[in-house]
Amino acid sequence: MAERNHEHANDNENERATAAAELGTFVAELSAADVPDEALRLAERAILDTVGVTLAGADTEAATAALAAVGDSSGNATVIGREETLGLTDAVFVNATAGHALDFDDVALAAMDGHPSVPMVAPLLAVGEREGASGRDVLTAYAAGFEAQCYVSRPISPGHYEGGWHATSTIGVFGAAAAVASLLDLTAAETTHALSVAASMPAGLKRNFGSTTKPIHAGQAARSGLTAALLAAEGATADPTAIGGNRGFADLYRGDDDPDFDRFPELGERWALLTDGIDVKKYPCCYYTHAAIYAASELAREQQLQPEAIDAVDVTASQGAADALHHDDPQTGLEAKFSMPYLLASALVRRSVGLAAFEAKTIAQPAVQQVRKRVSLTVDSDLPYDSNEAHVTVRTRSGETYERRQERPPGTHEEPLSTTALHEKFNMCAAHSPEAVDTGTARDALNNVRIAGNVADVLELL
Repeated sequence: MAERNHEHANDNENERATAAAELGTFVAELSAADVPDEALRLAERAILDTVGVTLAGADTEAATAALAAVGDSSGNATVIGREETLGLTDAVFVNATAGHALDFDDVALAAMDGHPSVPMVAPLLAVGEREGASGRDVLTAYAAGFEAQCYVSRPISPGHYEGGWHATSTIGVFGAAAAVASLLDLTAAETTHALSVAASMPAGLKRNFGSTTKPIHAGQAARSGLTAALLAAEGATADPTAIGGNRGFADLYRGDDDPDFDRFPELGERWALLTDGIDVKKYPCCYYTHAAIYAASELAREQQLQPEAIDAVDVTASQGAADALHHDDPQTGLEAKFSMPYLLASALVRRSVGLAAFEAKTIAQPAVQQVRKRVSLTVDSDLPYDSNEAHVTVRTRSGETYERRQERPPGTHEEPLSTTALHEKFNMCAAHSPEAVDTGTARDALNNVRIAGNVADVLELL
C-alpha cells in the first residue's frame, strides 16, 4: 500500500496519536460500494476456505478442548460442524480455534506475518447470524478487518513476528474488532474505542507453536476482538492513542526496531486485499514448509524416487522458517506440522501432504521415519527473514543428485489456487466434519455468499 512521506517530526507524532481515530473513521464510513468488486470476491473466497478448514478442525484436540472448556454455555450461535449451539462469544472462541487447529487456514505474510481470516470469520458469521446481516454486509466487514490488520501491523513488521509474537493473535484481534464494528454499524468514535480497547488484549507466543495453544491463540483473538467491539457498542471507552501513542501497542509490541509510522498506509487508496493479498494453503501445516514440500513432491514424481534409494535430503530456507520449525522428531500431529524433516519425508514418500499425514499411525510409518532421519535444514542467510523460498537437494545411494528451487508456495496471491482446487479443498475438509454436511449445497452457498439475504441461512447448512 502507499506509504506517507512526512516532512516534519511533529507530523509523525500526530500520526502516532491519531492512528486509532483514522482507522476507526475508515472502518465506520466504509460501505460495500467503496470496496472494489475484486476485493469482495477475494473476501468471499477467504470465507469459503476458512469455513472449510473450520469444518475439518471441529473434531480436533484443540477444538474439542475449547468446546469442553466453555462448559454449560447456552445460546443460539452456531458451532460450525457440530450440533451444539453456544452463547455468542463462546461459539466464536470454539469456531476460531477449530479454524486454526489444522494450520490449514490462509495466510498474509506480505501484509502481517499471520493468518488474517480465522480471527475474523468466526465473529463475523456469529454476529451476522444474530443480526440477520446480508452476505454483502459480511464481506464488507471482512474487507474492513483485513485492511485494519494491515494498517496496525505495517509500522512494526516484521520485527513484531521476529520478536516472538504470534501475529495471528496479536494483530488478528484488531481485525476482529474492526470487522465486528463494521457489521454492527458503530460510529467512528465507537469504532475508535473498540480498536483502542482491543489494543489492551493482544497475546500469543510463537514458543507455543506445535501445541494446542497455537490454535487457541486464534480463538482468543476472535473472542477478544468481538468483545472489544461489543464493549464499545455499550459505551466502553479507551485511550484513543492506545495503538500509536507513546507506550501504546506499536511501541510495546515492536520487536527490536522502532516503529516506522511513515509506513501507515493510505486507507482506501490502495487496498491491501488487492496488493498484498491472501495466500491459500495447499497443505495443512506451517506455511514456511510449503515451498519445500512442493519442491520435494515434484522431485519425487519426476524422478520416481523410492524411499530406500534416498541417501540424504538437504533443504535451505529462511531464518523465519528455522525459528518456526521446532520439531525435528515429532511425536504428535501438531508437532509434525512444524517439522521440516517429517514434512519433507512425507512429501518424498507419499508425493503429497494431506490431512492424513498428521495421524499417529501415519507419522510412525517406517519408510517416512527412515527418510526423516536423512533430512537436514540449513538457513540461507541471503534470504529475507520471512521468505518462503526453499531449495531442496536429494542425493541417492547410487550417487545421483536432484535439486529444485521453489521461490513461492502454491496458492499465493500472485498465483492463486484455481476455483476447482479451492472447491476440492473444501470438499476434502467437509468430509472430516464430525457432523454430516451437505457439502455441495454448503459450498455453493458460501461461494455465492455475496447474494445471501441473511447469512443465518448459510450457517444452517453447517
